[in-house]
Amino acid sequence: MTDAVRVLLVDDQALVRMGFRMVLEAEPGIEVVGEAGDGAEALQLATRHTPDVVLMDVRMPGVDGIEATARITTMVPDTKVLVLTTYDLDEYAFGALRAGASGFLLKDTRPAELLDAIRSVARGDAVVAPRITAKLLELAAPHLAADRRPEAADALAPLTARERDVFQLIGEGATNGEIAASLYLSESTVKTHVGRILLKLGLRDRVQAVILAYRLGVVRAE
Repeated sequence: MTDAVRVLLVDDQALVRMGFRMVLEAEPGIEVVGEAGDGAEALQLATRHTPDVVLMDVRMPGVDGIEATARITTMVPDTKVLVLTTYDLDEYAFGALRAGASGFLLKDTRPAELLDAIRSVARGDAVVAPRITAKLLELAAPHLAADRRPEAADALAPLTARERDVFQLIGEGATNGEIAASLYLSESTVKTHVGRILLKLGLRDRVQAVILAYRLGVVRAE
């Protein structure tokens, strides 16, 4: 990516925004285009600046991070949302992912990991903190089960047999490298399969693929 990644900071605490700004502005290739103290202001600034990535706090007064994420991903579809929260098991986190967020990290994530996550999300990948993935899916499982429809299995009809294999591994949280090793494929081939799966199923990113896998019962929480 040759152009700078343009980032909007959203948090109701000015000191938190200041800390993130200091980290981001010290990094070449990342530009902070604005700050918002609540979800309503975030939507206004996202519409005005169309940032590549929004760093979104979840718990805010007024319009919270979940509603702001839903509005931004609908109204500014080229903008990706990376959710940040203090809690490692947060009912708001899954809601934000379902609202269209492309990633979920804890606020105590190390600066290098945060910067990597911003770049990954800007490229179109999904980011979910490894240490909380299992807890998040455990929390989500009852809601996903309730969402399943009898005809849901038909949703995978457009996929080839190999794409279904890849889809299942995506649902299990496997990286492209892990999928490649499991299916004896090259990572570039896996990347091609992932792109086709997202296109055929009308999914925004891997986060939505994981959610769909649980919804359809392709993957089940332990």
